[in-house]
Amino acid sequence: MTNLADRIPPKGKKVALREIYGLTLVELGKDNGDVVALDADLSGSTKSSKFARAFPDRFYNAGVAEQNMIGMAAGLAACGKIPFASTFAVFATGRAFEQIRNSVACPRLNVKIVASHAGVDVGEDGASHQAIEDVALMRVLPNMCVLVPADAIEIGQMVYAAAAWDGPVYIRMGRSPVPTIFDDGYTFVIGRAKIVRRPQEGLADVTLIAAGSMVVHCLEAAKRLREEGLEAMVINCSSVKPLDKETIIMAARESGAVVTAEEHSVIGGLGSAVAEVLSESYPVPMAFIGVKDRFGQSGKPAELMEHYALSAEEIVRAAVQVAAVRRTS
Repeated sequence: MTNLADRIPPKGKKVALREIYGLTLVELGKDNGDVVALDADLSGSTKSSKFARAFPDRFYNAGVAEQNMIGMAAGLAACGKIPFASTFAVFATGRAFEQIRNSVACPRLNVKIVASHAGVDVGEDGASHQAIEDVALMRVLPNMCVLVPADAIEIGQMVYAAAAWDGPVYIRMGRSPVPTIFDDGYTFVIGRAKIVRRPQEGLADVTLIAAGSMVVHCLEAAKRLREEGLEAMVINCSSVKPLDKETIIMAARESGAVVTAEEHSVIGGLGSAVAEVLSESYPVPMAFIGVKDRFGQSGKPAELMEHYALSAEEIVRAAVQVAAVRRTS
């Protein structure tokens, strides 16, 4: 990335990923004249407005017409452009699903859908705006790449990786600021998971596999588990599709127990993807942290995360249980 080094937050600082998305999109636009951006009247929230100010002749506001936006993006891609289409996750994947399926995924057009305000983190806007099924919807589509960044460092690299990827990409971001986990030495690669914590001594007793906002909770859970005498490996699985099957199977072989964590339904998302791999290749005891087949509701983001058991405490509880099953089986 060019001209972004001074804007990368230090480790531990909280920042909204959509802010870094907007900044990175501008830098990408400077580097590549074929990059264009679209939004559905929410550019101030998704931060694609930064691109609109920098390149007004390469930005298209479709208005409150997400289906039209995806159709426009498909047309631009068919003409050789690299369109980044943004809106809230619930509208991008729900309202425009048919257009994504038939106009983008089926012909494998080079459209990048970058959605913000995913998960229960949307808060007071409630169930109608809280996308907890978007990863499942995008993951089921042939040709679709699905990415879920964990922090500001990763989303910056992810935008560039998406632009270089030949084919449709879905990137999912939350609304609230999240802690910066990684540093300048981190490298994101589509199709690769990253082991972000290994036991200091010996093998892991359990593996924690997470994406997005839940990675930091898994790192905290690993610290607490160590105090209870259990060592945890933590994997950031930001590339949900394509999935890094080799790393997942390796971790399952080493630890013999797996907990997945995501701010998404436990049906069809990261946990399902990991379970599909392990059930075929190396079955181990598993637990799934996520929204348990329920809709969201209105509330403060932090309160909703607790209400839906999306926390380090819940990860610890699940890890202790699956590790105990591993030892007795």
